[in-house]
Amino acid sequence: MFRHIRGELASYSLYFADKLTPVINAVKAEVQSVSDSFTSTQATAVDIELALSLYGMDPSSYKNVRTYRGVHYHYFASPAKGSKPTLLFLHGFPCTSWDWRHQVAYFKQKGYGLIVPDMLGYGGTDKPTDPEYYRPSFVCQDIVTILDNEDVEKVVVIGHDWGAKITSRLASYYPDRFLAFAFLAVGYLPPSPNLDIQQMLTQSKELLGYELFGYWNFFSSEGADRIIENNMDSFISIMFPQDPELTKTDIAPLGALKAWLLANKRTARAPFMTEEEVKIQSSLLLKGGMEAPLCWYKVMTSGINADDDKQIPTESYSLPAVPSLFIGCTRDYICLFQQQKETFEKFATGETRVLETDADHWVMLSHKEVVNRELEGWVERSVVGLRSKA
Repeated sequence: MFRHIRGELASYSLYFADKLTPVINAVKAEVQSVSDSFTSTQATAVDIELALSLYGMDPSSYKNVRTYRGVHYHYFASPAKGSKPTLLFLHGFPCTSWDWRHQVAYFKQKGYGLIVPDMLGYGGTDKPTDPEYYRPSFVCQDIVTILDNEDVEKVVVIGHDWGAKITSRLASYYPDRFLAFAFLAVGYLPPSPNLDIQQMLTQSKELLGYELFGYWNFFSSEGADRIIENNMDSFISIMFPQDPELTKTDIAPLGALKAWLLANKRTARAPFMTEEEVKIQSSLLLKGGMEAPLCWYKVMTSGINADDDKQIPTESYSLPAVPSLFIGCTRDYICLFQQQKETFEKFATGETRVLETDADHWVMLSHKEVVNRELEGWVERSVVGLRSKA
Protein backbone atom coordinates (compact mmCIF):
# COMPACT_ATOMS: atom_id res chain seq x y z
CA MET A 1 0.00 0.00 0.00
CA PHE A 2 2.68 2.47 1.04
CA ARG A 3 4.66 1.54 -2.05
CA HIS A 4 1.58 2.44 -4.11
CA ILE A 5 1.17 5.80 -2.35
CA ARG A 6 4.84 6.65 -2.88
CA GLY A 7 4.37 5.85 -6.55
CA GLU A 8 1.36 8.17 -6.77
CA LEU A 9 3.23 10.96 -5.00
CA ALA A 10 6.15 10.57 -7.38
CA SER A 11 3.78 10.80 -10.33
CA TYR A 12 2.17 13.97 -8.92
CA SER A 13 5.61 15.49 -8.29
CA LEU A 14 6.65 14.87 -11.88
CA TYR A 15 3.33 16.31 -13.12
CA PHE A 16 3.63 19.54 -11.10
CA ALA A 17 7.32 19.86 -11.91
CA ASP A 18 6.48 19.77 -15.62
CA LYS A 19 3.79 22.41 -15.14
CA LEU A 20 5.70 24.69 -12.78
CA THR A 21 9.19 24.60 -14.32
CA PRO A 22 8.35 27.08 -17.12
CA VAL A 23 6.75 29.43 -14.57
CA ILE A 24 9.72 29.19 -12.22
CA ASN A 25 12.14 29.79 -15.08
CA ALA A 26 10.13 32.82 -16.19
CA VAL A 27 10.19 34.25 -12.67
CA LYS A 28 13.94 33.63 -12.44
CA ALA A 29 14.45 35.40 -15.77
CA GLU A 30 12.40 38.39 -14.60
CA VAL A 31 14.34 38.59 -11.34
CA GLN A 32 17.61 38.43 -13.27
CA SER A 33 16.37 41.13 -15.64
CA VAL A 34 15.54 43.44 -12.73
CA SER A 35 18.89 42.65 -11.15
CA ASP A 36 20.72 43.40 -14.40
CA SER A 37 18.80 46.64 -14.79
CA PHE A 38 19.65 47.69 -11.25
CA THR A 39 23.33 46.88 -11.80
CA SER A 40 23.29 48.80 -15.08
CA THR A 41 21.72 51.83 -13.39
CA GLN A 42 24.31 51.74 -10.63
CA ALA A 43 27.13 51.39 -13.16
CA THR A 44 25.73 54.26 -15.20
CA ALA A 45 25.78 56.48 -12.12
CA VAL A 46 29.52 55.86 -11.91
CA ASP A 47 29.88 56.36 -15.66
CA ILE A 48 28.15 59.73 -15.40
CA GLU A 49 30.65 60.99 -12.84
CA LEU A 50 33.55 59.78 -14.95
CA ALA A 51 32.07 61.27 -18.12
CA LEU A 52 31.47 64.62 -16.43
CA SER A 53 35.05 64.68 -15.24
CA LEU A 54 36.34 63.95 -18.75
CA TYR A 55 34.56 67.05 -20.01
CA GLY A 56 35.84 69.24 -17.19
CA MET A 57 32.56 69.02 -15.26
CA ASP A 58 33.92 67.31 -12.19
CA PRO A 59 31.12 66.60 -9.68
CA SER A 60 33.07 68.56 -7.07
CA SER A 61 32.56 71.67 -9.22
CA TYR A 62 28.79 71.45 -8.83
CA LYS A 63 27.11 73.61 -6.24
CA ASN A 64 23.69 73.82 -4.64
CA VAL A 65 21.74 76.93 -3.79
CA ARG A 66 18.34 77.67 -2.34
CA THR A 67 16.71 80.36 -4.46
CA TYR A 68 14.77 83.35 -3.17
CA ARG A 69 11.51 81.41 -3.43
CA GLY A 70 12.90 78.36 -1.61
CA VAL A 71 13.65 76.05 -4.55
CA HIS A 72 16.96 74.17 -4.59
CA TYR A 73 19.10 74.33 -7.73
CA HIS A 74 22.12 72.20 -8.64
CA TYR A 75 24.60 73.81 -11.01
CA PHE A 76 28.11 73.58 -12.41
CA ALA A 77 30.36 76.59 -11.81
CA SER A 78 33.86 77.49 -12.90
CA PRO A 79 35.26 80.99 -12.20
CA ALA A 80 36.53 83.26 -14.96
CA LYS A 81 40.24 83.84 -15.37
CA GLY A 82 41.59 87.33 -15.93
CA SER A 83 39.19 89.54 -17.87
CA LYS A 84 37.25 86.72 -19.51
CA PRO A 85 33.45 87.04 -19.22
CA THR A 86 31.22 84.41 -17.62
CA LEU A 87 28.95 82.33 -19.83
CA LEU A 88 25.60 81.09 -18.54
CA PHE A 89 24.25 78.03 -20.40
CA LEU A 90 20.55 77.09 -20.10
CA HIS A 91 19.33 73.73 -21.43
CA GLY A 92 15.88 72.60 -22.51
CA PHE A 93 13.84 69.38 -22.77
CA PRO A 94 14.62 66.54 -22.13
CA CYS A 95 18.08 67.41 -20.86
CA THR A 96 20.37 68.40 -18.00
CA SER A 97 23.57 70.40 -17.67
CA TRP A 98 25.24 67.34 -19.28
CA ASP A 99 24.04 68.59 -22.68
CA TRP A 100 26.54 71.46 -22.52
CA ARG A 101 29.57 69.21 -21.92
CA HIS A 102 31.25 70.05 -25.24
CA GLN A 103 30.90 73.76 -24.58
CA VAL A 104 32.16 73.44 -21.01
CA ALA A 105 35.24 71.47 -22.10
CA TYR A 106 36.01 74.06 -24.79
CA PHE A 107 35.44 77.30 -22.89
CA LYS A 108 36.79 76.19 -19.53
CA GLN A 109 40.28 75.61 -20.91
CA LYS A 110 40.19 79.08 -22.44
CA GLY A 111 39.52 80.73 -19.10
CA TYR A 112 35.88 81.72 -19.49
CA GLY A 113 33.71 81.69 -16.42
CA LEU A 114 30.94 79.09 -16.63
CA ILE A 115 27.59 78.64 -14.91
CA VAL A 116 25.55 75.65 -16.10
CA PRO A 117 22.47 74.76 -14.04
CA ASP A 118 20.29 71.70 -14.10
CA MET A 119 17.08 73.54 -14.91
CA LEU A 120 13.99 73.14 -12.74
CA GLY A 121 12.68 69.58 -12.92
CA TYR A 122 15.98 68.00 -13.97
CA GLY A 123 19.15 66.42 -12.59
CA GLY A 124 20.08 67.51 -9.10
CA THR A 125 17.65 70.44 -9.06
CA ASP A 126 14.25 70.24 -7.35
CA LYS A 127 11.47 68.55 -9.31
CA PRO A 128 8.12 70.08 -8.37
CA THR A 129 5.16 68.61 -10.25
CA ASP A 130 2.90 71.67 -9.96
CA PRO A 131 3.17 73.64 -13.23
CA GLU A 132 2.82 76.90 -11.28
CA TYR A 133 6.44 76.49 -10.17
CA TYR A 134 7.52 76.76 -13.82
CA ARG A 135 6.18 80.27 -14.45
CA PRO A 136 8.92 81.96 -16.49
CA SER A 137 9.10 84.92 -14.13
CA PHE A 138 9.74 82.53 -11.22
CA VAL A 139 12.38 80.56 -13.10
CA CYS A 140 14.12 83.79 -14.15
CA GLN A 141 14.30 84.82 -10.51
CA ASP A 142 15.86 81.43 -9.73
CA ILE A 143 18.56 81.99 -12.36
CA VAL A 144 19.36 85.44 -10.96
CA THR A 145 19.72 83.83 -7.52
CA ILE A 146 22.44 81.61 -8.96
CA LEU A 147 24.25 84.65 -10.42
CA ASP A 148 24.03 86.35 -7.04
CA ASN A 149 25.32 83.24 -5.31
CA GLU A 150 28.33 83.30 -7.63
CA ASP A 151 28.77 87.04 -7.06
CA VAL A 152 28.68 87.65 -10.82
CA GLU A 153 27.06 90.91 -11.84
CA LYS A 154 26.79 90.37 -15.61
CA VAL A 155 27.04 87.35 -17.89
CA VAL A 156 26.58 86.25 -21.46
CA VAL A 157 23.55 83.93 -21.54
CA ILE A 158 23.15 81.12 -24.08
CA GLY A 159 19.89 79.19 -24.27
CA HIS A 160 18.67 76.14 -26.20
CA ASP A 161 15.09 74.88 -26.54
CA TRP A 162 13.16 75.92 -23.39
CA GLY A 163 16.44 77.40 -22.21
CA ALA A 164 16.01 79.88 -25.07
CA LYS A 165 12.56 80.70 -23.69
CA ILE A 166 14.06 81.55 -20.30
CA THR A 167 16.86 83.48 -22.02
CA SER A 168 14.13 85.54 -23.71
CA ARG A 169 12.35 86.28 -20.44
CA LEU A 170 15.61 87.13 -18.67
CA ALA A 171 15.93 89.85 -21.32
CA SER A 172 12.47 91.08 -20.33
CA TYR A 173 12.88 91.03 -16.56
CA TYR A 174 16.60 91.50 -15.86
CA PRO A 175 18.20 93.21 -18.90
CA ASP A 176 20.89 94.88 -16.79
CA ARG A 177 22.36 91.51 -15.71
CA PHE A 178 23.39 90.44 -19.21
CA LEU A 179 26.21 91.44 -21.54
CA ALA A 180 24.73 89.60 -24.52
CA PHE A 181 22.13 87.02 -25.51
CA ALA A 182 22.59 83.90 -27.66
CA PHE A 183 19.89 81.51 -28.87
CA LEU A 184 20.42 78.00 -30.26
CA ALA A 185 17.78 76.30 -32.47
CA VAL A 186 15.02 78.33 -30.83
CA GLY A 187 15.31 82.06 -31.40
CA TYR A 188 14.07 84.93 -29.29
CA LEU A 189 10.52 84.34 -28.06
CA PRO A 190 8.62 87.58 -27.40
CA PRO A 191 5.95 87.64 -24.69
CA SER A 192 2.72 85.94 -25.75
CA PRO A 193 -0.06 87.01 -23.35
CA ASN A 194 -2.76 86.05 -25.88
CA LEU A 195 -1.31 82.71 -26.98
CA ASP A 196 -4.01 80.39 -28.36
CA ILE A 197 -2.59 76.87 -28.58
CA GLN A 198 -5.49 75.46 -30.61
CA GLN A 199 -5.26 78.28 -33.14
CA MET A 200 -1.51 77.72 -33.43
CA LEU A 201 -2.06 74.02 -34.15
CA THR A 202 -4.75 74.70 -36.73
CA GLN A 203 -2.71 77.32 -38.58
CA SER A 204 0.44 75.20 -38.71
CA LYS A 205 -1.60 72.23 -40.01
CA GLU A 206 -2.98 74.42 -42.80
CA LEU A 207 0.42 75.86 -43.72
CA LEU A 208 2.68 72.81 -43.29
CA GLY A 209 0.42 69.80 -43.43
CA TYR A 210 1.16 68.88 -39.80
CA GLU A 211 0.75 70.49 -36.39
CA LEU A 212 4.08 71.91 -35.30
CA PHE A 213 3.41 71.43 -31.61
CA GLY A 214 0.83 68.66 -31.46
CA TYR A 215 3.02 66.74 -29.03
CA TRP A 216 2.44 69.47 -26.43
CA ASN A 217 -1.02 68.01 -25.85
CA PHE A 218 0.40 64.55 -25.20
CA PHE A 219 3.11 65.89 -22.89
CA SER A 220 0.42 67.75 -20.94
CA SER A 221 -1.88 64.74 -20.58
CA GLU A 222 -2.34 62.49 -17.57
CA GLY A 223 0.01 59.51 -17.62
CA ALA A 224 2.35 60.83 -20.32
CA ASP A 225 5.26 60.60 -17.90
CA ARG A 226 4.68 56.88 -17.31
CA ILE A 227 4.36 56.15 -21.03
CA ILE A 228 7.73 57.81 -21.63
CA GLU A 229 9.39 56.10 -18.68
CA ASN A 230 8.11 52.68 -19.75
CA ASN A 231 9.38 53.21 -23.30
CA MET A 232 12.54 55.19 -22.70
CA ASP A 233 14.61 53.61 -25.49
CA SER A 234 11.81 54.36 -27.95
CA PHE A 235 11.58 57.92 -26.62
CA ILE A 236 15.32 58.57 -26.88
CA SER A 237 15.46 57.21 -30.43
CA ILE A 238 12.70 59.48 -31.74
CA MET A 239 13.87 62.54 -29.81
CA PHE A 240 17.40 62.15 -31.21
CA PRO A 241 16.77 60.54 -34.62
CA GLN A 242 19.29 60.00 -37.36
CA ASP A 243 16.61 61.17 -39.79
CA PRO A 244 15.09 64.45 -38.51
CA GLU A 245 12.33 64.16 -41.14
CA LEU A 246 10.67 61.75 -38.70
CA THR A 247 9.79 64.70 -36.47
CA LYS A 248 7.24 65.75 -39.12
CA THR A 249 5.40 62.43 -38.92
CA ASP A 250 6.11 60.90 -35.52
CA ILE A 251 6.59 63.78 -33.06
CA ALA A 252 4.88 66.98 -34.18
CA PRO A 253 1.36 65.85 -35.31
CA LEU A 254 -1.40 65.41 -32.78
CA GLY A 255 -1.30 61.90 -31.29
CA ALA A 256 1.77 60.81 -33.26
CA LEU A 257 4.33 60.68 -30.46
CA LYS A 258 2.00 58.86 -28.08
CA ALA A 259 1.27 56.26 -30.76
CA TRP A 260 5.00 55.84 -31.46
CA LEU A 261 5.77 55.23 -27.79
CA LEU A 262 2.85 52.89 -27.11
CA ALA A 263 4.00 50.78 -30.06
CA ASN A 264 7.51 50.93 -28.61
CA LYS A 265 8.91 51.84 -32.02
CA ARG A 266 12.62 52.43 -32.57
CA THR A 267 14.62 54.24 -35.20
CA ALA A 268 18.30 54.76 -35.85
CA ARG A 269 19.68 57.40 -33.52
CA ALA A 270 21.77 60.42 -34.44
CA PRO A 271 25.51 59.55 -34.58
CA PHE A 272 26.29 61.58 -31.47
CA MET A 273 23.89 59.41 -29.44
CA THR A 274 26.17 56.44 -28.82
CA GLU A 275 25.18 53.52 -26.59
CA GLU A 276 27.04 55.13 -23.71
CA GLU A 277 25.32 58.47 -24.34
CA VAL A 278 21.94 56.74 -24.33
CA LYS A 279 22.71 55.04 -21.03
CA ILE A 280 23.69 58.34 -19.45
CA GLN A 281 20.73 60.27 -20.87
CA SER A 282 18.24 57.58 -19.86
CA SER A 283 19.68 57.24 -16.38
CA LEU A 284 19.55 61.00 -15.77
CA LEU A 285 15.92 61.20 -16.88
CA LEU A 286 14.67 58.07 -15.13
CA LYS A 287 16.35 58.97 -11.86
CA GLY A 288 13.96 61.85 -11.26
CA GLY A 289 11.11 60.71 -13.47
CA MET A 290 9.41 62.57 -16.31
CA GLU A 291 6.50 64.16 -14.47
CA ALA A 292 8.45 67.28 -13.50
CA PRO A 293 10.14 67.90 -16.89
CA LEU A 294 6.75 67.72 -18.62
CA CYS A 295 5.62 70.72 -16.56
CA TRP A 296 7.55 72.88 -19.05
CA TYR A 297 4.77 72.00 -21.50
CA LYS A 298 1.88 72.14 -19.04
CA VAL A 299 2.81 75.72 -18.20
CA MET A 300 2.18 76.53 -21.88
CA THR A 301 -1.02 74.53 -22.47
CA SER A 302 -2.64 75.50 -19.16
CA GLY A 303 -2.47 79.24 -19.81
CA ILE A 304 -0.02 79.88 -16.98
CA ASN A 305 2.62 81.18 -19.38
CA ALA A 306 0.19 83.53 -21.13
CA ASP A 307 -0.97 84.85 -17.78
CA ASP A 308 2.62 85.34 -16.65
CA ASP A 309 3.49 87.30 -19.80
CA LYS A 310 0.69 89.81 -19.12
CA GLN A 311 2.86 91.55 -16.52
CA ILE A 312 5.56 92.42 -19.08
CA PRO A 313 5.18 96.00 -20.40
CA THR A 314 5.19 96.37 -24.18
CA GLU A 315 8.37 98.46 -24.04
CA SER A 316 10.14 95.33 -22.74
CA TYR A 317 9.05 93.13 -25.64
CA SER A 318 12.23 93.75 -27.65
CA LEU A 319 15.69 92.48 -26.82
CA PRO A 320 17.94 94.97 -25.00
CA ALA A 321 20.36 97.01 -27.12
CA VAL A 322 23.27 94.62 -26.55
CA PRO A 323 24.83 92.00 -28.86
CA SER A 324 22.60 89.06 -29.73
CA LEU A 325 23.23 85.88 -31.71
CA PHE A 326 20.95 83.26 -33.24
CA ILE A 327 22.36 79.91 -34.39
CA GLY A 328 19.60 78.35 -36.44
CA CYS A 329 19.04 74.84 -37.75
CA THR A 330 17.67 74.22 -41.24
CA ARG A 331 16.94 70.54 -40.47
CA ASP A 332 14.85 71.35 -37.41
CA TYR A 333 11.29 70.76 -38.64
CA ILE A 334 9.57 71.97 -35.47
CA CYS A 335 11.56 75.07 -34.55
CA LEU A 336 11.60 76.27 -38.15
CA PHE A 337 14.71 78.25 -39.05
CA GLN A 338 13.13 80.94 -41.23
CA GLN A 339 10.35 81.60 -38.77
CA GLN A 340 12.77 81.79 -35.84
CA LYS A 341 15.14 84.04 -37.80
CA GLU A 342 12.43 86.53 -38.75
CA THR A 343 11.19 86.84 -35.17
CA PHE A 344 14.73 87.23 -33.85
CA GLU A 345 15.57 89.98 -36.33
CA LYS A 346 12.27 91.77 -35.68
CA PHE A 347 12.84 92.09 -31.94
CA ALA A 348 16.64 92.50 -31.80
CA THR A 349 17.73 96.10 -31.23
CA GLY A 350 21.49 95.82 -30.69
CA GLU A 351 24.24 94.33 -32.82
CA THR A 352 22.91 91.05 -34.23
CA ARG A 353 24.29 88.00 -35.96
CA VAL A 354 22.52 84.98 -37.47
CA LEU A 355 24.35 81.75 -38.31
CA GLU A 356 22.53 79.21 -40.46
CA THR A 357 23.59 75.58 -39.97
CA ASP A 358 22.48 72.33 -41.59
CA ALA A 359 21.88 70.84 -38.13
CA ASP A 360 18.72 69.43 -36.64
CA HIS A 361 17.51 70.57 -33.22
CA TRP A 362 20.57 69.35 -31.28
CA VAL A 363 23.12 71.69 -32.84
CA MET A 364 25.38 71.99 -29.76
CA LEU A 365 25.85 68.20 -29.88
CA SER A 366 25.93 67.44 -33.60
CA HIS A 367 27.84 70.59 -34.62
CA LYS A 368 29.79 71.20 -31.43
CA GLU A 369 32.92 72.54 -33.16
CA VAL A 370 30.89 75.00 -35.24
CA VAL A 371 28.92 76.17 -32.21
CA ASN A 372 32.02 76.57 -30.05
CA ARG A 373 33.96 78.53 -32.66
CA GLU A 374 30.99 80.73 -33.44
CA LEU A 375 30.24 81.48 -29.80
CA GLU A 376 33.87 82.24 -29.02
CA GLY A 377 34.33 84.51 -32.04
CA TRP A 378 31.08 86.32 -31.32
CA VAL A 379 31.89 86.83 -27.63
CA GLU A 380 35.42 88.03 -28.37
CA ARG A 381 34.26 90.50 -31.05
CA SER A 382 31.01 91.71 -29.59
CA VAL A 383 31.54 91.50 -25.83
CA VAL A 384 35.24 91.44 -24.99
CA GLY A 385 36.08 93.74 -27.90
CA LEU A 386 33.45 96.31 -26.96
CA ARG A 387 34.48 96.26 -23.30
CA SER A 388 38.11 96.89 -24.21
CA LYS A 389 37.08 99.91 -26.29
CA ALA A 390 34.91 101.37 -23.54
